Amino acid sequence: MAQTTRRATQMSSKRPRRTQEERSAATREKLLDAAIECLVELGYARMTTTDVADRAGVSRGAQLHHFPSKVELVTSAIRHLADRRLADLRREAAALPAGKRGIPQMTELVWSYSSNSLFMAVLDLIVASRTDRELHTALWPIEKEFAQASSQLLRELYAGYVDHPDFELMMHLTVHMMRGMALQKIVKDDDRHRRQALKLWERLMSAVLEERRGTGKED
Repeated sequence: MAQTTRRATQMSSKRPRRTQEERSAATREKLLDAAIECLVELGYARMTTTDVADRAGVSRGAQLHHFPSKVELVTSAIRHLADRRLADLRREAAALPAGKRGIPQMTELVWSYSSNSLFMAVLDLIVASRTDRELHTALWPIEKEFAQASSQLLRELYAGYVDHPDFELMMHLTVHMMRGMALQKIVKDDDRHRRQALKLWERLMSAVLEERRGTGKED
């Protein structure tokens, strides 16, 4: 028994201790994840930085050290979330078989990203920023970064259609439509109607983007 204890102690002593930088990064990660969870469950208006610190299991002082204000904490969490979700979406698309990467499949993937609870939290922030100048100012550069990253991802997802003269406009319309559908979920959770609308939009996208490039006229 004593020998086993000594062996365990020796093994434990050989484990490299985390540096201060690593511990700080881990604490920051906990706070960002906790902020996202609070935002989803409570909404921006109801959540507090104390809620986030408690959920992350860190002290109030540690929370203030990393994120001195609620706006800074929430906007950092949204940037953290956006990077992660875009990477997830890119991986999901890459995992699809070659024959399953058409407009319907890509549009379904984009909708799955645009309709989950995490995206709803982002919408909550956007609405809150209408009357919160500090939040609006902080969100603007994140929204700009996200729009650029999303545009690049859409060009990857719909790679076969990027040369179409209406491609950019179709992508903008797709994003706007899906945001509207996501907002509608708050008022009326009618998934059957949304699925029908999404299928119709897929057909409309195909009709536009799969026509001949340029004028769309036949030779």
